[in-house]
Amino acid sequence: MNGTSEGPAPAADLGPAITESDEGLAPRAVRTESPAYRSVFTTAPLAMAVVDAEGLVVSANDTLGTLLGTDPDALAGSVAADLVDLASDAGTWHTYREVLRGHRPRLRCTRRLKRADGHSLWAQVTVEPLAGAGGSGDTGGGDAPGLLLSVADVSARRELQARLRHLQMHDPVTRLPNRALFFERLTAALEAESYEHGGTGRIGVCYLDLDGFKAVNDTHGHRVGDRLLAAVAERLTRCAEEAAHARSGAPLVARLGGDEFALLVEDSTGTDQLADLAGAVLAALQPPFELADRRLSVTASVGVVERHTAGTTPTALMQAADTTLYWAKADGRSRWTLFDPERNANRMTRQALAATLRPAIERGEFALEYQPLVGMEDGRVRGVEALIRWNHPQFGVLAPNRFIALAEEDGSIVPLGRWILRTACHQARRWQLAHPDEPPIFVSVNVAVRQVWDSDLVADVARTLEDTGLAPHLLQLELTESAVMGSAGRPLQVLKALSDMGVHIAIDDFGTGYSNLAYLSRLPVSVLKLDGAFVRGFQYEAVPDAAGSGTAGVANPADEVIVEAMVQLAHRLGLTVTAECVETSDQASRLRRIGCDTGQGWLYSRPVAPDRISALLGHAEPGGPAGVQAGVGNP
Repeated sequence: MNGTSEGPAPAADLGPAITESDEGLAPRAVRTESPAYRSVFTTAPLAMAVVDAEGLVVSANDTLGTLLGTDPDALAGSVAADLVDLASDAGTWHTYREVLRGHRPRLRCTRRLKRADGHSLWAQVTVEPLAGAGGSGDTGGGDAPGLLLSVADVSARRELQARLRHLQMHDPVTRLPNRALFFERLTAALEAESYEHGGTGRIGVCYLDLDGFKAVNDTHGHRVGDRLLAAVAERLTRCAEEAAHARSGAPLVARLGGDEFALLVEDSTGTDQLADLAGAVLAALQPPFELADRRLSVTASVGVVERHTAGTTPTALMQAADTTLYWAKADGRSRWTLFDPERNANRMTRQALAATLRPAIERGEFALEYQPLVGMEDGRVRGVEALIRWNHPQFGVLAPNRFIALAEEDGSIVPLGRWILRTACHQARRWQLAHPDEPPIFVSVNVAVRQVWDSDLVADVARTLEDTGLAPHLLQLELTESAVMGSAGRPLQVLKALSDMGVHIAIDDFGTGYSNLAYLSRLPVSVLKLDGAFVRGFQYEAVPDAAGSGTAGVANPADEVIVEAMVQLAHRLGLTVTAECVETSDQASRLRRIGCDTGQGWLYSRPVAPDRISALLGHAEPGGPAGVQAGVGNP
C-alpha cells in the first residue's frame, strides 16, 4: 500500500544501545557498543539502516548496501527519505514526517527503487522507532538515533502478482481484456477526477455481438469456434489501433463473454467518431476468415453509445449499449445502431405497460368507447364498434394501439378480451331496453387470434349472450384479414360455430392482407370492413384551373374503381361492406353511390362514451349523415 501508515506495532529491539567508538566507526549517539549486536546488524538478511531525528542515515548494514548496489559505509550521512523515495507523493511524505516526530508509530509503503547500476526493483519500506527511543528519537540521554529503516525486496512477489492479475483480467481464448478489466477501465474513466482536468469529458462504447456464432460452434465444434473468436479479436485490435486518437490512444478492445466484444473510447469527440469506429469494425469483419482447412464468414451487430461522462454510471452506459445492440439485431443484423433516447423511452414505457397489464384488468382501469356504424342510405345508426381505452394512472388515457400488441404477447388478451365482450354486450342490451321503440343496434367487438387459440371463445360468447340476454345477431366479432384468410383447423371450426350460433363475423382492415376473395366463399364471414387507406384515396386531386390557380379538382378514378369492384364482388358473395375512416361528405357520397352499406369515421362521430350513443338512437336523415353529426358532434 503506497503512502499509507499502519497501526501501532512493536518497535524493533536491537538490544543494548551502541556507543560511539574511539575510531568513530560506530553511530555517534550510541551509548554502549555490543559486538554481538554489531555483528547481527551488519550481517542481517534484512536490509536496514539507523536514522537519526533529523532523517539522516547514521549507519547501514551490508544487505542494504548490496540491495542498492553501493558501499553501506557510503550511505552514512545521506538523507534517508531520498534513498527510498519517500518524498515522491505528498501522503507518504507527510506520514514519514509524522513518524520522524514521534506522532505516528509506523510507516509502511511500497516503492520502486533505482540501484546504482541503473536497474530498478520493487521494495517494501518500513520506518519505525527503535526500541527504547523517545518519540523524537531522544533516548533520554542526548541525541541518540530514533528510527529503524528496513527495506525488503518484493520484486518477485510483484511480478507474480502482475502475472496473476493478467491471467485474472484477460480472456484465455482471445488474450483480450475480459469483462472485469473492461469495467475497471470504464469505472476509472467515469470518475470525476479523470475528466475534470483536461480531456473532452465524453465517453463512447461500441458493443458488438457476432451474428449466428452459435451455428459455428454447433456445426464445426467449439475448438473452431474459439479459433474464430481469436481471429475476430485480432481484427478488432487492428481496427482499434488504426482508429487510435492522439489524445486518448487506441480504444480498449475487450471480450465480455461468449461472442460479445466491446470497444471503449475514452475522451471521445462525439457520435461521429463512434459511428466511424462502428463502420470500420463491420468492414473489418466482412472478409472471410481462413482457419486451416475452413473458410468461415461472420457478421456482427453493433450498438453504439456516446455521451458525457458527468452523470453517467457504468451500469447505465452498458444498459444503453445492450439495448442498442438489441435494436441492431432487431433491425436486421450486420449493422450498427446509435442509441436513441426517445426510442429507449418508448421501450421503457412499453415494458412498464407490459408489467402492469394484468393487474390493471383486476383494478378495473379499462373502459370502452363506441364509434357508430351508420347506414349509407339513411344515415341511421345501425351498430357501434366497441373500442377499449386504458385509463392508466401514470400515462393517462391510452388507445389500444399502445397496449393490445403487448396483451397478445403475454396472453393477457384472453382475460381482457373476455371483459371487453361482456361489457360491450351488457351495454348493447341496456341500449335496447332503454329504446324499445327503435330498431336495436348491434355491437361489434374485436377479437385477437390468440383468443381463438388460447381460450374457449365459443363457450365465452354463448355464456355472455345468455347472461346479458343479447340476441346473437346483435353481436358482431371482428378479426383481421390476415387472421381469417387461410384459416384452417381450430380457427375455422371456431368461426363456423360462432356463425351457426347466429353471431356475425367481420373481416377488419380488408384489402391490406391476402385479399383472397375466392376463399371468402368458404368462410363463415358476413361483413367486409374496407381498410381506411382505400377511403382516404377518395380525395380529389388538385389540378390547375383555367386561371392557373390550382383550386379546381377532379376525382382520382383508380381508387373508386378498385373499391367498386370489391363492393360488387362482396355483394355477389352475400356480404355487406363497411367503409372505415370516412371523414368528408364527398367521400360518403361516392361510397354511397358505389354501393357501400355502412360507414364509420369522424364524419359521423369519434369514439364516445355510452351515454352519447343514446342521443343518436332514433336520429336519422335520409340520404346523408347530417342527423348523426347533429346528435353527437366531433369532440
